[in-house]
Amino acid sequence: MSKIRMNTEYRNKLYNKIKDVFEKEETQEQQAFLQSREVFNAYQRDTFNVARKVVERSYPSDDVATLRKFKKKYGQPCDVVAKDKCFYFAHSEDVDEDGEKTETQSHFDFGLYGNLNGNEYGGGEDSMHFAHAYYREELKANGCNPDIIAQQNGKDDNPHKTKHMEANNKFLGRPSSSYSSDDNGIGLTKTFNSPFFLDVIGTSHCRSRAIACTKDEYNIFLAWRSAKAKVVSTHQTWIDSIGKQTDQLKIGLKAYRYLSEGIELAKELGIELDEAELVRTNSTGLTIYNPSNLASMIKGMKNKNQTREDKIKARLQYEKQSIN
Repeated sequence: MSKIRMNTEYRNKLYNKIKDVFEKEETQEQQAFLQSREVFNAYQRDTFNVARKVVERSYPSDDVATLRKFKKKYGQPCDVVAKDKCFYFAHSEDVDEDGEKTETQSHFDFGLYGNLNGNEYGGGEDSMHFAHAYYREELKANGCNPDIIAQQNGKDDNPHKTKHMEANNKFLGRPSSSYSSDDNGIGLTKTFNSPFFLDVIGTSHCRSRAIACTKDEYNIFLAWRSAKAKVVSTHQTWIDSIGKQTDQLKIGLKAYRYLSEGIELAKELGIELDEAELVRTNSTGLTIYNPSNLASMIKGMKNKNQTREDKIKARLQYEKQSIN
């Protein structure tokens, strides 16, 4: 029996099946990423409890209740209480070279797309990278590519990258405008953000109200932000490791002349693949080379006088047989 020659379709099938195994392997890089998300969840919960205490020291709940009562009585002039999930925290426990107290402050955003660098105007791709990595499984299940930013790391922006980033953000429910806060997010963005809003007093933006905290509290906020950044860095490391493997995989598959060589490669990697199954299925995974399905397809090709309705009916019947 003659060997089956390799072609683009077989290469793509082999590549996708082997890459899928690479992504599911319990490697050190994968486990470090998964653990970083668990650590972040603990930091998010505990650090927000610290933030609640700090904010309520500056804006006591009794004062908030009184102002809301005044708003109800007097209307817009007393509308000075708002919900927020991002805050400027500041401490003044350090001193400069002259012994004078100095203020240290930064912006901390507890939202899904909150910055990782203290910039209230957003964290750019890092904040999106975190959101996509945090909800990686949900995005994958929806046909999105949550690894796109990591895969494109170091490359210029391009339509392919933009398309996948926008699809991820849309699925997660981030507002479409790059100038919009994710305060108004929907879906998973809203689900993530909703537990992390606190009452603040003041009509101006958060940058004009640095909330006083102790140095120890400030360091807790810094540690929380570092835990968030570690989700991004461990995800990048894991995807880089997969990328190095798949780069070599592409080179090897391109050099192979026969399908059996690709099957042997998979076996050497500990992946069992059925050559007959690869041959029987087309790029969509439908079995087309058994006699019944192939005969139906050929018969459909012969009938040049079919109406559009007949062609649709024949195609549906063919697909039904293929699936069964």
